Amino acid sequence: MNRSELVAALADRAEVTRKDADAVLAAFAETVGEIVAKGDEKVTIPGFLTFERTHRAARTARNPQTGEPINIPAGYSVKVSAGSKLKEAAKGN
Repeated sequence: MNRSELVAALADRAEVTRKDADAVLAAFAETVGEIVAKGDEKVTIPGFLTFERTHRAARTARNPQTGEPINIPAGYSVKVSAGSKLKEAAKGN
């Protein structure tokens, strides 16, 4: 499912226009992005998803073509965890 299909499904389910559904989806993505960028708290939708910023330590990897070591600096990543309702849905229940 791509973004336009998701917007259409949300609009049908919530009985709103596609424009309104798209605006809500965009606002949701922007808000989650801002909170994760701060890194001081998680975004949790109970039973569905949790978004959290995590720190990744510096490490050494290997270039797969040449075998030379590559230094990868420390940085941040995003951890997304599925909630219980989403896990049950994935099982087909």
